[in-house]
Amino acid sequence: MYRDLTKGNLSKTLLLFALPMIAGNLLQQFYNIADTLIVGQFLGRDALAAVGSSYTLMTFLTSILLGLSMGAGALFAIYQGQGNRERLRASIVQAFGLILLLTVLLNTAVYLWIDPIMSFLRVPEEVYPLMRGYLWIIFSGLAATFLYNFFSCLLRALGNSATPLAFLAVSALLNIVLDLLFVLRFSWGVAGAAAATVISQYVSGLGILLYTLVRCGELRPSREHLRWSPDILREICSLSVLTCVQQSVMNFGILMVQGLVNSFGPVIMAAFAAAVKIDSFAYMPVQDFGNAFSTFVSQNYGAGEHERIRLGVKRVVQISMLFCIVISALVVLFAKPLMLIFVQPHETEILMEGVRYLRIEGTFYCGIGCLFLLYGLYRAVKRPAMSVVLTVISLGTRVALAYLLAGSVGICGIWAAIPIGWFLADLAGLLYYRRHQQELLGEF
Repeated sequence: MYRDLTKGNLSKTLLLFALPMIAGNLLQQFYNIADTLIVGQFLGRDALAAVGSSYTLMTFLTSILLGLSMGAGALFAIYQGQGNRERLRASIVQAFGLILLLTVLLNTAVYLWIDPIMSFLRVPEEVYPLMRGYLWIIFSGLAATFLYNFFSCLLRALGNSATPLAFLAVSALLNIVLDLLFVLRFSWGVAGAAAATVISQYVSGLGILLYTLVRCGELRPSREHLRWSPDILREICSLSVLTCVQQSVMNFGILMVQGLVNSFGPVIMAAFAAAVKIDSFAYMPVQDFGNAFSTFVSQNYGAGEHERIRLGVKRVVQISMLFCIVISALVVLFAKPLMLIFVQPHETEILMEGVRYLRIEGTFYCGIGCLFLLYGLYRAVKRPAMSVVLTVISLGTRVALAYLLAGSVGICGIWAAIPIGWFLADLAGLLYYRRHQQELLGEF
């Protein structure tokens, strides 16, 4: 059931562990991609703009829960590497309680402040009612998002990346079927697309919860594990909170860019909505490879296998950069056919702007690929603060340049600001690693 990442052929072990994670998160992208595709083809420009802007907001909210779960997952992997099952069980209970509480607070807050949030995003009048109705339903899926992310991070930390994939496969397929049923057959519009997504999210969230409870009896806590342990709580917070900050800062910057894009009107909103789906889908595998690498480093951290980590860094960079080069070429070459998946051929303005975005971003995927590896490395060696620094550099540059260039260069300035942010963060992360390599890997 669990894969031991501290033994065996390094490249083979990493790839076999990473591939289900990559496949799983590609399937997860189908939740919103299915909405965007069906809405864009059958409900028109304003509906596409509403769903696309909602996706950026939901990615930000989800990133908070995902960051907390990923940080806890790093600690779970360390305990797994150490073979310390008692602390592992106790940390699972405390992390679950902490993140559940924050999920409830977050869910309450977004319902209370839905209108101020939409004002902050500068949603145009013609899109406002569609987006508000979509969000009102989508927000009800945050609890399901918490359950899936928490238990998938737990299982992956212990070396099981296949089970989360199975649940996502079922729910992604269900989402597409329900989208077609609710939008095309029942004519429920964007509300139908939202309902399809939420139902599918609960299938994966509740499904993986029940699987863990039934099939992973060795992880079930006993009564003594239900007591709060200050030292375990401190460890969870030191990794989870900073990882959460890193993830949420990253996506908050994207949210600010979304607000700037919205100010250009529904055509640019729709182009951005479609292009971002393709963009996210294209570099998602390298993001997951970075997360798999983080679990690899964490398990070896717990086991004290520092030489294996050094070798792993070299192999992972080679694999990741090769993948990014191939994907960059494909996205740049096939930008227009990819946009036509989401946009009708007569929407020439939307097509033109989406193609321009993809050709600018797609050329530089090596930048984001390197950044994901740096995030994973620093999180795994208990330096999550460095991941936050890199995120601030990347997003700070992106947002500042986007607002600066939008006035003088126009919309192209927003698109160009993104890869510039990636490469400045890469430079800072690599310089830090080069200067502190012995210190980082010598801590084992």
